[in-house]
Amino acid sequence: MKLNFYKYQGTGNDFVILDNRKEQYNELNTEQIRFLCDRRFGIGADGLMLLNAKPGYDFEMKYYNADGRESTMCGNGGRCLVKFAWHQGIKKNLYHFIAVDGDHEAEIDDDGTVSLKMKDVNGIRESHGDFILDTGSPHYVKMVTDVMAFDVYKKGMDIRYNNSFAKEGINVNFVEQKKEDEIIVRTYERGVEDETLSCGTGVTASALVCYHNERGFNDVTVLTRGGKLSVEYDRIDDDTYNNVWLCGPAEKVFEGGIEL
Repeated sequence: MKLNFYKYQGTGNDFVILDNRKEQYNELNTEQIRFLCDRRFGIGADGLMLLNAKPGYDFEMKYYNADGRESTMCGNGGRCLVKFAWHQGIKKNLYHFIAVDGDHEAEIDDDGTVSLKMKDVNGIRESHGDFILDTGSPHYVKMVTDVMAFDVYKKGMDIRYNNSFAKEGINVNFVEQKKEDEIIVRTYERGVEDETLSCGTGVTASALVCYHNERGFNDVTVLTRGGKLSVEYDRIDDDTYNNVWLCGPAEKVFEGGIEL
C-alpha cells in the first residue's frame, strides 16, 4: 500500500499525518503505525494522526502513539492537525473538531500561532508533594530545581512504571519555576517511552499547577526543549479550571510517499 504522508511539528513534538477523509487508511494496524513512527526504519515521529471526516464537525482527530496504539488527547498534535486542515483547504476563523476526549475549538492567528481549547479540568490530586491531573491525557507533575540538568528519562520511567501507574501509564512532567508566570517543562511520555521535546497536554497540566493568580485569568509562559508555548485559563477554585487554551507554533516539515 502506498501512503501519502505529511510531517508536522509543534515545538519539536513531531507527527506523521494522513488525510483519511476518504477512509483509505482505516485498516492501518499497530505494527504499521509503529513502523511509520520509527526514526530509523520509518518516517520518524512521536505519534501518528488521521484527519477524518465527521458529520457536524470540521474534522475528527484520531491519534496514535509511537508504539502504534491509539491514545488519549495530544495537545501539540491537535494544534498540528488544525494547521494541516488549513493547508488542506479547511479554512475557518474558528475550528470545531472532535477528538477522543470530546469537542475542541481552535483558531490560527495571523502570525501562524495555533491556539487550541483544551478540556476543562476538574480536580488536581496531590501525591507526596507532587500533582496528578487529567488534561485530556493523564499527567504527573513534579516541581524540581535545575530541570535542564535533571535525569528525565530515568526519573520519568521510575514514576511511569511504578505500581500505581504501570498498567495504564502516565506522562511525567518535571517543572522548574523561573518567574511568577514562566516555567520550564520537560516531559517523559508514555507510548513514546522517552522524553519528547515538548508535550502539549503536559505543558497544560504544568501550567495549571503553576498558577500565579489565585482566582480568575492566568497566562503562563512555558519553555520546553522544543520551543515556547503559552497556556491561558480561568482558575475558578482549587479544583476547577475553565477556558483552557494551549497556544504556540505548528509547522509543516515535509511531505512524501512510503510503501507499506
